[in-house]
Amino acid sequence: MPAPLPSDQELMSRLRRVMHALRHHSMAALEPYDLTPHQARAFLTISRACDDGAPMRLKDLADVLRIAPRSATEVTDALESGDLVRREPSPTDRRAMVLRVTDKGAKVAREVRAAQADQPLLATLSETDRRRLGEILGRLSTRAEATEKP
Repeated sequence: MPAPLPSDQELMSRLRRVMHALRHHSMAALEPYDLTPHQARAFLTISRACDDGAPMRLKDLADVLRIAPRSATEVTDALESGDLVRREPSPTDRRAMVLRVTDKGAKVAREVRAAQADQPLLATLSETDRRRLGEILGRLSTRAEATEKP
């Protein structure tokens, strides 16, 4: 006999517990680097762009993270003060500045990615479960993006 269908309230409660556990693990993994989850997300976004050979402008960072330009400036200021990123003139638009990862930042980015990849909660899932969870989260993400205010 299949398990009873959980109510929306029960599903939301379970999602909150999982999100709390993931956030707790993420914060613990970031602690040695003195990064908040928000800073780490911005930092790794900048790092990926640089790895792809396309340093980011502040406006692009704000767009990707879906945050206000002022918030992108603040998080970049914090990353710059930690010598993880630097601003420099854009090679294609002399009016713009781009964000590049420093040598120290490249090392920290590798370490942070490795620390975050060690996620014991997700490690309990089989390949099939991971695929299914990925599909479900993809659908939920698509729906969430469609319903967000522009």
